[in-house]
Amino acid sequence: MNDIFDCRLLLVDDEPKLRKMVIDILKQSGFYKIFSAGDCREARWLFASEKPDGVILDVSLPDGDGFSLMREFRAISSVPVLFLSARDEDESRLLGLGLGADDYITKPFLPKELTLRLHAVLNRTYFPAILNQKEKPVFYLGETKIDLNSGTATSPNNSFTLTAKEYALLEKLYENREKIVTGDSLCLAAWGDTLYGYENTLMVHIRRLREKIEPEPSSPQFLMTVRGLGYKLQGVTIP
Repeated sequence: MNDIFDCRLLLVDDEPKLRKMVIDILKQSGFYKIFSAGDCREARWLFASEKPDGVILDVSLPDGDGFSLMREFRAISSVPVLFLSARDEDESRLLGLGLGADDYITKPFLPKELTLRLHAVLNRTYFPAILNQKEKPVFYLGETKIDLNSGTATSPNNSFTLTAKEYALLEKLYENREKIVTGDSLCLAAWGDTLYGYENTLMVHIRRLREKIEPEPSSPQFLMTVRGLGYKLQGVTIP
């Protein structure tokens, strides 16, 4: 893959008119490898046969739900997933993000919003150097190697790909390692907004990030909560 527009996208939504609208938006933005499905069965087949680089996924589907479908996809792939749903309740949004989704957009949405947020997800996943041409750091947290060039966290027993938001949060924490980083600063780095309204969302992403970088996520050694102030990344080893 030489360019972001070479990415193969899978769109899953049960509304034919919305599928056509989204496909038109994506094509006008420059994407041309787009596959679409109206239900889980067809989505599974396309996911296996076309091996998409990104998935745009509705929550409510006629033969299942997007949350369960995402679990299936993530069991076999770390492909980035962006939810596009009419469900705008905090509970649904947090569930999607808690499962590891890279972003969650509610309907109705602005075409520019969709393309900008999709670009951000794909750039973070496949082209981190596009955002900053300088070489990104490689460092260790205990036995876990963090490579911000590839967006991966590798321990002796596991290897994980960071989502776009996890990448942004960890990069901000690394830049300010051994110092307290406020919730506002982290939200500005990941969402371009202040903490207000993102408190629970930030906590979900911090928990998911700990699952990838901590030996014992429930008893963190490196990504510490500083009650009432924010978070701190400590114990960084630079090779």
